[in-house]
Amino acid sequence: MTVPGHHTTRHGGGVAPTVRSVGGRNAGTAPSVRPTPVSRAQVKPAVPATGAWREGDPAGARRFADVGAVELEAGGVLPDVRVAYETWGELDADGSNAVLVLHALTGDAHVTGDAGPGQPTAGWWTDMIGPGAPIDTDRYFVVAPNVLGGCQGTTGPASTAPDGHPWGGRFPRITTRDQVAAEIELARQLGVERWSLVVGASMGGLRVLEWALLGPDAGIAVDGIAAIATTAQTSGDQIAWAHPQLGAIRADPRWRGGDYYDAADGDGPDAGLAIARQIAHTTYRTAAELDVRFGRLPQGGEDPLGDGRYAVQSYLDHHGDKLARRFDANSYLVLTESMLSHDLGRDRGGVESALSQVTARALVVAVDSDRLFPPEQASRIAAWLPGAEPLRIVTSDFGHDGFLIEFDQLGPIVADFLAGASVEEDELG
Repeated sequence: MTVPGHHTTRHGGGVAPTVRSVGGRNAGTAPSVRPTPVSRAQVKPAVPATGAWREGDPAGARRFADVGAVELEAGGVLPDVRVAYETWGELDADGSNAVLVLHALTGDAHVTGDAGPGQPTAGWWTDMIGPGAPIDTDRYFVVAPNVLGGCQGTTGPASTAPDGHPWGGRFPRITTRDQVAAEIELARQLGVERWSLVVGASMGGLRVLEWALLGPDAGIAVDGIAAIATTAQTSGDQIAWAHPQLGAIRADPRWRGGDYYDAADGDGPDAGLAIARQIAHTTYRTAAELDVRFGRLPQGGEDPLGDGRYAVQSYLDHHGDKLARRFDANSYLVLTESMLSHDLGRDRGGVESALSQVTARALVVAVDSDRLFPPEQASRIAAWLPGAEPLRIVTSDFGHDGFLIEFDQLGPIVADFLAGASVEEDELG
């Protein structure tokens, strides 16, 4: 049971601030001073200018592939692209057991495993991937790349441009298709000629759908796709929610037009990035959860009628601070704008026409309480994919974040889909 006002979540929350006494009574002197509340947030070290992985940092489990130049959909060329990735398991001799896992907006290639040097967070899908897990690494060769434009080793705004300086605000506008183009080159370098499954949720799901069309066009077969809590075309509502997030970062005076990488700790655009995350986080959860979990309770010993906060405000402050310490403001802008440009039907005759061209077996999953990517958007995908199974629904009180939490439901759904592919292969064999 979650206690209102306590921050712990199933995928990495925080801890409620404490109250620290700063007064006392010295014998024969003035009376004691009333203790002053001091939150843990007030004694944390300054936030780095960027949480991006930079050259010279420990590589951790990352591997790197130099995939060359990427021609961009909006025009121009991004030179010298490097893709950071992680792998688990071994590729079979016939190359039939490869699975591609695509992360969401602020995720990365570290899908499973512990935190460590150069890797500030533990894996975000540990219950889904590993020996004996729904995506069983004893059977499958699993590849997870950091997305183009990201900040954990793949070329992005924090990376070094050809002139020797970080790209910063000069990093070009990229689209979902550009991101998949880089991943196609990675697959070629890894010797992968077919994916048994391409799976991803949220922003990762956008790339799943593009892979279903761009992969075969590039000569890389895609046997199955799993699109989870995602959409085939960004909606006006999703663009609207993103707009103030982008504005919050750009309005931070310490953003400096995107050129802040030489700034000292505490002098980067962490305030704008934290606010962007707070706005986003409200769309990742549900009104019912926030009301039941926090309601109108004050945070610890703070007084909302003075300068104190409600518990839900402290919760959002925590998540904003947490992201600012591990992510990059420019990458947040670049990746969010790539999501806004997402339209599977662009130059393909519309969304329904594009979906109808997909030949892969398809699993489409929605979270019933998702208010960012509502189930009707998943229903549209399932209705028009020729090889789609009936839409699967994950029941959750946690909204969009259900794909990071409800492993007891999502795991069997994905495992059953993979098992179905194995049965078909056995029958054909």
